[in-house]
Amino acid sequence: MKLCILENDTLDPAVEASYIGYGTMFERLLRQAGAEGTFDIFNTVKGEYPASFAPFDAVLLTGSKADAFSQEPWVLTLKGKVQELLKTKKKLIGICFGHQLIALCLGAKVGRAPQGWGAGRMQYQWLAPDLPQAQGREQVALLASHQDQVFDLPSGAKLLATSDFCPVAAFAVDEHVFCVQPHPEFVEDYSAFLLDKRRAMLGEEKYQGYSQSLAQGHDGQALARMMVAFINGQ
Repeated sequence: MKLCILENDTLDPAVEASYIGYGTMFERLLRQAGAEGTFDIFNTVKGEYPASFAPFDAVLLTGSKADAFSQEPWVLTLKGKVQELLKTKKKLIGICFGHQLIALCLGAKVGRAPQGWGAGRMQYQWLAPDLPQAQGREQVALLASHQDQVFDLPSGAKLLATSDFCPVAAFAVDEHVFCVQPHPEFVEDYSAFLLDKRRAMLGEEKYQGYSQSLAQGHDGQALARMMVAFINGQ
């Protein structure tokens, strides 16, 4: 496997020493799920891209504090790259911001969720039990952190996961797009850090509920195995 990770953010300095970056978090997650090969990380906020995407089996877009519909120059540059990758049917994985940006490039509506922030451990109905490595599951719990959502399923896409809070929580397009709104790469301590940062904004009731949910565990490794199978074409 040769994976290109487009890292769309930088971490808070308070946790950078522990987690390095979202690209590193994904490499750790995917290797734990059995991925072998090379992982090349490029920070798009800093304008970093490979000279060519051709050598890579897949391109993964990480989350970001930015909006997928932002007019920031670096986001517009990334959007152009994604549109080209979609035309060539390069395998794409999008997580959170990446999920939203790919959906936007496919013509879906993306914006602020009227129900506010999704955070902590969230439960979703899994609609693709026959997907490679899904092992027949009908539910999935993942750690979330988002205030934007994909409002409608892109044309030609298959809905993979849904919930009342986030109707388009994951989708796929044929064998070349796999997108997920929550964060399989997150660990509980990192989610707790984000919740602490947003405690005042969330309000005490939501903060306590989201924080307590972290003790229930999540299915990040299960999603990672599906991602590895997707990249490997299994």
